[in-house]
Amino acid sequence: MRYPLIVFDWDGTIIDSAGTIAECIQQAAREMALEVPDLARARHVIGLGLHDSLRHAVPELPASRYGDFVALYRKHFLAREDGMRLFSGMPELLSRLQKEHVLAIATGKSRKGLDRALDAGGLRRYFSASRCGDETDPKPHPAMLRELMNELSVSEGEVLMIGDTSHDLEMARAAGVDALAVTYGAHGEADLRACSPLECFSSVQALDAWLTANG
Repeated sequence: MRYPLIVFDWDGTIIDSAGTIAECIQQAAREMALEVPDLARARHVIGLGLHDSLRHAVPELPASRYGDFVALYRKHFLAREDGMRLFSGMPELLSRLQKEHVLAIATGKSRKGLDRALDAGGLRRYFSASRCGDETDPKPHPAMLRELMNELSVSEGEVLMIGDTSHDLEMARAAGVDALAVTYGAHGEADLRACSPLECFSSVQALDAWLTANG
């Protein structure tokens, strides 16, 4: 087995949520009478820490009003959360991988948000550990991966990171671990390939085939 530990990002990698997240960012900006970021800018910040996300998406928003923005964003996101679904083929992939590998999650979501999503989807049983954006240094800092490796007693060469953003891939590179990119999430293929993943995949099925052959 080449990769005893496989670490997944959540939003845009496991669950089809990137579009919703971007639209909720836009809605919150609109309601606060801020310049509304275009979809590309709103999608770019998915996975970053809170302050980094807001500095990029709504740069004119003063830090003193971050809490107001987050409250509006959260209101819109929670109203749409029940309609989000896993990408086609993802439940089957996780079920198969969990029999042969240790699986973990590294996500920019809050701990409360990830726990809610795992319980709603009945997915908690697949993952041995997880790190969230409000628990340690956020992406692209390598802390999430380093902490997971320490907790699960694996070395850099035994870990594979799978994500849909350049932030995931930069985190993996900083931690010294291999990474795969999926192009069906938040960031486009050109931006992902610029971060030198092992490969990019446009579907869960293509990712599954690579993991079957190389994982």
